[in-house]
Order: sequence, then structure tokens, then C-alpha cells
Amino acid sequence: MTDQVSQTIQPTVTEIATDSHQAVYRVEAPEVGLTGFIALHSTTRGPAAGGLRMRPYASEAEALTDVLRLSEGMSYKNAAADLPLGGGKAVILGDPATQKSPALLKSFARAIEGLGGSYWTAEDMGMTTADMAILRSEAQYVAGLADGAFASGDPSPVTARGVFNAIRIGAKHRFGSDDLAGKRITVQGLGNVGWNLCGMLAEAGAKLIVTDVDAARVARAVTNFGAEAVALDAIYGVEADIFAPCAIGAILNARTIPQLKVKLVAGGANNQLEEARDAGLLAARGILYAPDYVANGGGIINVASEILRVHNTGPWVAGRLQALEATMDSLLTRAAREGKSPAVIADRMMAEMLVPMAAE
Repeated sequence: MTDQVSQTIQPTVTEIATDSHQAVYRVEAPEVGLTGFIALHSTTRGPAAGGLRMRPYASEAEALTDVLRLSEGMSYKNAAADLPLGGGKAVILGDPATQKSPALLKSFARAIEGLGGSYWTAEDMGMTTADMAILRSEAQYVAGLADGAFASGDPSPVTARGVFNAIRIGAKHRFGSDDLAGKRITVQGLGNVGWNLCGMLAEAGAKLIVTDVDAARVARAVTNFGAEAVALDAIYGVEADIFAPCAIGAILNARTIPQLKVKLVAGGANNQLEEARDAGLLAARGILYAPDYVANGGGIINVASEILRVHNTGPWVAGRLQALEATMDSLLTRAAREGKSPAVIADRMMAEMLVPMAAE
């Protein structure tokens, strides 16, 4: 089927019953190979906002679980950044390297447009600014564009900057200094966020140990950053000061946490804890955890500047990043004072921000 013909394809959008989210939709267009989900966790603070990712999920059930977790995380992430946005997320099943097409993206965009602005999308795993331009040709509610009056571009560098700031704040609390020179830092995942983060960490004098599914990226990191390369699963057992997960979620769990030989975890991946109780496992081992949705909030701040039509974007984003850094510092201080996991404190702080608004 030619792309011109496929432009007439309207996706089938089916709402899925849920008790945990405001709304969840299954999106399907077999003619263009499209199966995906859109999850709106909350619009209490404003329209739900969160990226679109494409991954070769093993099943629809796995994709649905991912989008539910990610959209809930976006509610907390947007609250942590004090943005007038709710939490949402979208996923498409498939390999972005071989199955992504303009026809598929345009069909999915129609599903987004059909929600009437209750959900805004942007780049996430498997997506680019060029893909956002294709989506924008069919839907208004798309950010992360490369050009335009309020275009915010690729959010990855800003996400990485926020993670770098979080690592510094975490280091101050765990080691007594935010100086990263000489610190051994393991980085899992060399996608756009992980790669940019490595550049910042190397410039700060850190010694990097890296891993990624893409061997070519690992080789470039060794050359560009003087990094040490290790196998995928070996990253958990490396003796280091800090672990920065920047790939998929649910990697901190009962299997991996006992392997960790670090004192701080702070990274760019979403939903790093497989289960809520895993925060306690980290605390029991004396490992400080910088909650992911606070650490990686830089990207949505960048995207929000576009959604909210902000003028003088640079200073606005910089100010929001500083505020996010202060939030991380505050929650780590509060966690230490109360003797609780930072994950518990962060969830409580975000709930405190959401409930008053819901009552107004």
C-alpha cells in the first residue's frame, strides 16, 4: 500500500476499562501495521503530557503494562516539575528500525487528534523530531518539533542535564560533595539521554563504565569518553560509586539490587523500580536512590515550553531545571530526616501537590 493511499486510514480506537487511570485507549490500524495504546493517568493539573515510544514488545499485555506505569510516572514527573500538565503516555508495538513508517505514524496521530487535546505527545524511545513532524501533519497536539514558532526540539539533552544535576545533588547527600571528579559511574543505556549524560560526566572528570545493546555505540563511548565497556548484565555487579540507569524500566528489582556495588542510583530511565518494595531493598543495602521522575524531568520541562507557548524558552527552561534540582535536594533532605526511602518521600510530596488541586 502506498503512503498516499494509507493517508485515508482511520485507526480503530477502543477505550479500555480501568480503575487506576482516567482513560486508556487501544489503537489499531492493521492496514499499516499499527497496534498501540494511549494512557491518560490524570488531567488534574492540565492536559496529559508524555512521550510516544515504539518498542518490539513481546505482547500487547507487556505494552499495556508499560504504558500504564509510564503514564502514572508522568503525572508525578509533571507535578515534580510544577508544570500545569497531567500525566499521559503512548506506546506503539514494533521495531522502530524496521516497522516504523509515515503511514503508521499518521494513523496513530489521528488517534491523538481524536482525543481533542486531552493528551499531548512528544519524542520518547524509538522516536525522533522527524517523526514528530509527521505526527504534526495529522495532529495539533504534538510537541518536540525541530522548527516552528515555539519548537523545543529534541528534549534528550535537557533530560540529560537534569539527570546530571540529580547525580550531583545525590553525590552531595551520599558522599558529602557534589564533585564528580574521579567518581566511578556506571551508565546503562547509550541512547540520546545516556549519550549526552556521558559527555557531561566525562567533562566533570568521572570515570565511566558503560553498556548498551548497540555494540557500535559502546565502542564510540570507549573512544569518545575513555569509558570502560562491560556486558549487558555485568553492569549490575560493577564496583563503582554511582549507577545511572538510562535504558528501560523495572531494572531495580529483587534479582539486580543484591548485585549492586554502588552507593547512589540516579539515572534517566523511567520506572526504574520494578515494585514499590524495591525502594526498601535499596535502602536496606545503604544505597541512596534519587527518584527517577524527579531526576529525569528535564525533558518534559523542555517539551512543556512548547505546549505552553513560552517565549524566551532558554531562561524559562533553565529556571525550571534549577527548581527541579531544589526539589531533589529537598526530598533527599526530608528522606534522611524522616529515615525513609526517597522514593516514599517523593511519592508523598507529589501526592500532596496533586490532591489540593483536585479539591479546588
